[in-house]
Amino acid sequence: GWLLSPPGRPYLASILRKNQRRLFGLLERPTLPPSLAVPFVPYKLFVSGKSGVGKTALVATLAGTPTPSTHHETLGLEATTVYWPAKLRATGRPVIFQLHFWD
Repeated sequence: GWLLSPPGRPYLASILRKNQRRLFGLLERPTLPPSLAVPFVPYKLFVSGKSGVGKTALVATLAGTPTPSTHHETLGLEATTVYWPAKLRATGRPVIFQLHFWD
């Protein structure tokens, strides 16, 4: 609920474009005004499992991209970066998680 509240809206707006999750390139990241600058907390998440169980569809859903309609095996490694704003319960400070999904 914090993202939809008035204090959380600027953080949500930094990752959206036209009410769709914005795709960021390797060297891009969400921009915020200096008064709202927050730390970025990077995580690298390796998604593995049997073929055809939905790993790529899971990452596509979290990234806000269309899920593949037909099944095809991912060749090699597919890396996707997702930014996720959150407010920490312990400190009450907002942060932006930088999630690097390796599928």
